[in-house]
Amino acid sequence: MRTNLLILPLLMLTLLLGACGFHLRGQGQGGFTFPFQTLFIQTPNANAPFILDLKRAVQLYNIKLVDSPENAQLVLHIVSETMSKQILSLSDAGRIREFQLNYRVSLRAYDSKQQEWVPADEIVLQRYLSYDNTQILAKEMEETLLYQDMRKDAVQQILRRLSLAKPQSPQ
Repeated sequence: MRTNLLILPLLMLTLLLGACGFHLRGQGQGGFTFPFQTLFIQTPNANAPFILDLKRAVQLYNIKLVDSPENAQLVLHIVSETMSKQILSLSDAGRIREFQLNYRVSLRAYDSKQQEWVPADEIVLQRYLSYDNTQILAKEMEETLLYQDMRKDAVQQILRRLSLAKPQSPQ
């Protein structure tokens, strides 16, 4: 009897969440609709974590990734992806106290006729990381997580740009 009383509220909550359109972030259709069905991703490093994340995200929206630009309605050219770290502040003893992490992705998109859909653009992301010499391993892990977060953010920004992409009129 008690288990039935516990199951009923859980079932009601599940039905309510399903009825309101709730889904986990990054799952299913996030409101993006794309004006193309096939995509070729041109990149200097096809096995980079950023490119693998981008391919996974694109496939979630039922866009077919093709193996050559001739077979694609749109070519996404990832010109470069760079990560860098700068020292922002030092302590009185000359030890590092804070870093600025930078992440840049340069891209453009065009169709088979070389007509621009997304003109050459750059996504620039920054995060700040306080540093403590007594917590080296924890700070390295935090840095890795911040770069992963920036990579996911860049993928989402590219998806937004692709969803709004259309052939640019020649000037």
